[in-house]
Amino acid sequence: QYVIMACLATSLISFFVGGFVKWDNAILTQNWTPSPSAPDFWILFAIFFPAVTGFTQGVSMSGDLKDPGKSLPVGTFMAVGISILIYFGAAFVFAGTLPGSVLTDDYSAMKKVAIISFLIHVGVIAATLSSAMASFLGAPRILQSLAGDRIFTFLLPFAKGHGDAGNPRRGVLLSAGIAFATIALGRLNLIAPVVSMFFLISYGLLNYATYYEARTSSPSFRPTFRWFDSRLSLFGCLACLGAILSINLAAGAVAIAVLFAIYQYLKRTTGPARWADSRRSYYLQQVRANLLSAALEPEHPRDWRPQILAFSNDSRRRGQLLRFASWLEGGSGTTSVVRILEGEGVKMLRMKEEAEDTLRRDINSHGLNAFPLVVVAPKLHIGVQILVQGFGIGPLKCNTILLNWLNQLPEGILGLLGETKYGQNLRSAFRFGSNIVILNADEDEWSILGKQPSKERTIDVWWRDDPTGNLMLLFAYLMTRNDSWEGAKIRLLVVGSGADRKSALENWQKTLQDVRIEAKPIIVKNTSEDTIVEHSSEASVVFFPFRLKGNDLMIPMDAKIESLISRLPIIAMVLAAQDIELDAEPEEGKAGDLAAAMDVLSDAEKKARQAEEEAAKAAEEAEKKAKELDSAMSCEADEELMSSVKATLKAREDAEKAARRAAKALAKAENAVREAKAQGAILDKEGDEKKEESP
Repeated sequence: QYVIMACLATSLISFFVGGFVKWDNAILTQNWTPSPSAPDFWILFAIFFPAVTGFTQGVSMSGDLKDPGKSLPVGTFMAVGISILIYFGAAFVFAGTLPGSVLTDDYSAMKKVAIISFLIHVGVIAATLSSAMASFLGAPRILQSLAGDRIFTFLLPFAKGHGDAGNPRRGVLLSAGIAFATIALGRLNLIAPVVSMFFLISYGLLNYATYYEARTSSPSFRPTFRWFDSRLSLFGCLACLGAILSINLAAGAVAIAVLFAIYQYLKRTTGPARWADSRRSYYLQQVRANLLSAALEPEHPRDWRPQILAFSNDSRRRGQLLRFASWLEGGSGTTSVVRILEGEGVKMLRMKEEAEDTLRRDINSHGLNAFPLVVVAPKLHIGVQILVQGFGIGPLKCNTILLNWLNQLPEGILGLLGETKYGQNLRSAFRFGSNIVILNADEDEWSILGKQPSKERTIDVWWRDDPTGNLMLLFAYLMTRNDSWEGAKIRLLVVGSGADRKSALENWQKTLQDVRIEAKPIIVKNTSEDTIVEHSSEASVVFFPFRLKGNDLMIPMDAKIESLISRLPIIAMVLAAQDIELDAEPEEGKAGDLAAAMDVLSDAEKKARQAEEEAAKAAEEAEKKAKELDSAMSCEADEELMSSVKATLKAREDAEKAARRAAKALAKAENAVREAKAQGAILDKEGDEKKEESP
């Protein structure tokens, strides 16, 4: 390389000395005007561009550098700077020594300028060897690394190295074959634009990779380059893309299509990633930004969506529970499948890891979107309370728990819990603001449901005029948003007398239309066990309300839970801890209350300003009349004038009173705004009182 560098330097010195000796200002003036038959700029750019790709040859050899972090930026910028000076200097010397006709037709024009012409041959050979050697050192190593990463399986033979340094001999032979085939075509100007395309794609992707990495704000991305800026990286990517399309629009489109095809091929064939990339960092950064933005916005009933904790200790029924949770989500919520391990000590850490692995395998085996979560607690009820209160981050918190019916729990768990503890845990979750859904589904019933077409499925909702009724109806609607429930029918069963049956149906149809849920209302005479079985025995899923009386579960119907469950298909018993308004309008909620308070404040401020202006005018007029009164009293004026002046003074007092009233109204409005901002705490308190009143 040093010998080649000496040959290049000698040829360049010969060229520039010859240009200085043969300089002609008249030729420079003539060449300053572009020729009318000059090729398009982008054609020349495409041909010339491969000549500058040697700037990055050092990057290909980064593994052989002693200090890549220092050598790469310094060496690259020195290469760019020196090359720019030489290229522009050569163009300037050409323009001042040879006419344009010679420059465009004679490829050996450089010899006519050089003081010693044969040194130009030496320089051309040296430059060719330099580029070839750099490619032979760089490209085969990139190929070897690509094969070693097992990205393309058919490249595996090229991963093998030879000698202590692991030289890529097979890659060198392949590169030599490609080079010979290219030279054999004999039209390098035709090949140069194609080469430019791939170089531009590589540079564009490198720029975009650094921009993308910077956007993730990952703590692991620590560029040592002092002047790094993500905006420059984005600009470099867009500049490369623009150059690709400008050189040849059709060729650029084909190159991008090939790149996209390779990406899709790798996405489908490489399997699990063998190294960390920036995607997960990007997703985490987006999660952070979105959570912070959501926390700044006031809560609104229209934004409610299920955030489910699915408690599952029975691996046999876990798949059913997770599947049902995915139906309740309706593509708008999240589910975390939970196990609580009772115990203490170091051994629980190993058990926790094993339990998480089991949950993760179960989730993957069923192809569902859920998060595994295992909590170690000294007692089960402590774990439940911790989970319900502490699960989530920012505005994303648990609002619904899902679990299997008591009689479906494994015998060991049932014995551990007992009916009393089961009810106690449900009450704890309810008091901390979690809706409760209890699923009962036998394996036979679940198998029958799996064979039933989605359009033939029916969801029955036994209405209760309270928050639980709203929640059940919303869950039924969310289920129909799943592919497996698309086209399913919702039936709303409401208790009513026969006398007003027709009007009740009309009212319910209007109510369902107002809340924009397509369902069929059905009026039933009573909620006896036989009536319920008569209407819902053929349903796919039945939603029932239930209540907690002490630690016992009860349904507000003329039937016992155990008896009713044995006679019906899949049942979901629901208890709402939150009041979900199905017909909430955009202007309602905390934001609407705050806006109303701000309106009151604005009106009060307007009235206060008006009162202040009137009071100021009255005070000015009263001051004037006061002077007249003093003058009248000193002159012993008549009683009529005195009465007029006194009336003016009274008006001044009235104006001052009005100003004080306006100030009080303004203070009240400001208090209303503060109360509206603190309404969240007020609403929570009211909700707790309602829960305590619930039987």
